[in-house]
Amino acid sequence: MSMDQLISKIVATKNPTVVGLDPKLDYVPNYIKEKIFEKYGNTLKAAGKALLKFNIGLIDELYDIVPAIKPQVAYYEMYGYEGLKALAKTIEYAKEKGLYVIIDGKRNDIGTTMDAYATAHLGLTDVNGEKISAFQGDCLTVNGYLGTDGISPLLKVCNEFDKSIFVLVKTSNPSSGELQDKLIEDHHVYEVMGEMCETWGQDSIGKYGYSSVGAVVGATYPEQLKELREKLPHTFFLVPGYGAQGGGANDVKYAFDQNGLGAIVNSSRGIMCAYKNGDFTEKEYSKAAKLEALRMREDITSVINEIKF
Repeated sequence: MSMDQLISKIVATKNPTVVGLDPKLDYVPNYIKEKIFEKYGNTLKAAGKALLKFNIGLIDELYDIVPAIKPQVAYYEMYGYEGLKALAKTIEYAKEKGLYVIIDGKRNDIGTTMDAYATAHLGLTDVNGEKISAFQGDCLTVNGYLGTDGISPLLKVCNEFDKSIFVLVKTSNPSSGELQDKLIEDHHVYEVMGEMCETWGQDSIGKYGYSSVGAVVGATYPEQLKELREKLPHTFFLVPGYGAQGGGANDVKYAFDQNGLGAIVNSSRGIMCAYKNGDFTEKEYSKAAKLEALRMREDITSVINEIKF
């Protein structure tokens, strides 16, 4: 199972964190941008190349201390097809370095449209009989609020190609409660969605006890995080909200099981832009990212049980 691959990498690195590679040109050091824009001008092509070079520098410093990266598709789409080329090449490079790749697309549709999303990010595209991986993702974030019709096409692809998904359950944003905290009879909407994740994943439970259907549960709601960990024993968590959004180690600790597993915690800007927050030069941006990633690992592992199978 794909989630077993992620868990194995977490145990190998003793690190339950994922780096969100969500770049904007504002994050890219000037010395990188100046050379590229001098050559290609103020173009989307230049922007895409700058993002890719930035990402490669980060991956080179991080691949042996973190188990995974999580590129958010929107940050690449905003630069058009050149941005999507940067996304594809970033994923390709990360895979060459042995990293697990969670594509953060939050896709949501039904039928053949969801088939297409699943094929693009997790499966193989048929080009005149040749089967080609378009984006090479190991996992995709999805919105489950269309119900089973929107998830079934993904499950088929996950089973066929050994991939996984993370379904939005209790998100980290301040207004999430406007819908997710509403009651359906005596259950909150996020509880119902979490229970659906358990159901959707019941036929794909791996050797470490977690299925290929994970849940996105934010660090900014630690009580709900604790509640859902108890209620969803086979659902692995992707935990946003650490760092820039206000969540800390004592918030995310509730996501983990007795073996220090059960969750992976995301940090994006905190790692990508670490060079802006200390005594670093722009050319040390990747070194600063590595130091912040190590700090984050120590912060989280200090409050959870030892990571082991």
